[in-house]
Amino acid sequence: MNNQKKIALITGANRGIGYETARQLAQQDVEVILTSRNEVKGQQAAEKLTKEGLSVHYLPLEVDNVQHVTKLKDEVLGRFGRLDVLINNAGIYLDEGQSILSITTEVFESTLHTNLFGPFYLCQAFLPIMEKNGYGRVVNVSSGYGALNELDSPHTASYKLSKNALNALTRLLASSVDSQKVKVNVADPGWVKTDMGGPSAPGTPQVAAEGIVWLATLPDNGPSGKFFYNKKITSW
Repeated sequence: MNNQKKIALITGANRGIGYETARQLAQQDVEVILTSRNEVKGQQAAEKLTKEGLSVHYLPLEVDNVQHVTKLKDEVLGRFGRLDVLINNAGIYLDEGQSILSITTEVFESTLHTNLFGPFYLCQAFLPIMEKNGYGRVVNVSSGYGALNELDSPHTASYKLSKNALNALTRLLASSVDSQKVKVNVADPGWVKTDMGGPSAPGTPQVAAEGIVWLATLPDNGPSGKFFYNKKITSW
């Protein structure tokens, strides 16, 4: 396994942090599967990276649809035979400043389906394969809003809850994996200048992606079930 080129899949990778993560992983000689809901934008993103001489493939994916995830798993196994790295980056942010008592049911459910159930579906699909192969790295992209002390404020409620639950899911998954060579961790990229973060954010996708790539390429004696910000373990 160590002599083979690693296969990585990144969700929501047609732009922003996911796109830059795809670039940086491919620059480390990893074969990258770039996924996104929007097929046109996803194809364009993959083609752009391919023109840089990088090994990047595109597959469509709606992370909140378990049937789509199952189809994706079959396609990945059919084309590549395995998956070594899974980066759950796709996320939505629909309720900025809204209270838990004022958000609509639609926003609440949509946020949880994308930010929590999506990573759950993908981990259920691919973690058993990683365990069987004796190697795997899962990185769930969360947020500082997922920290427990952030719940003292009722605003941006569905996003906070989705990321807090994603952090908890990560620990459950890490404790459920028998192989010490399979790692499941959380990356908090910080406030980043993307379509979601906005133009005032101090962080860049390049720096945010570095922390994700670092977790995606941890050595076998690296940590698992931890929450990281700037490559350092932090509490949540």
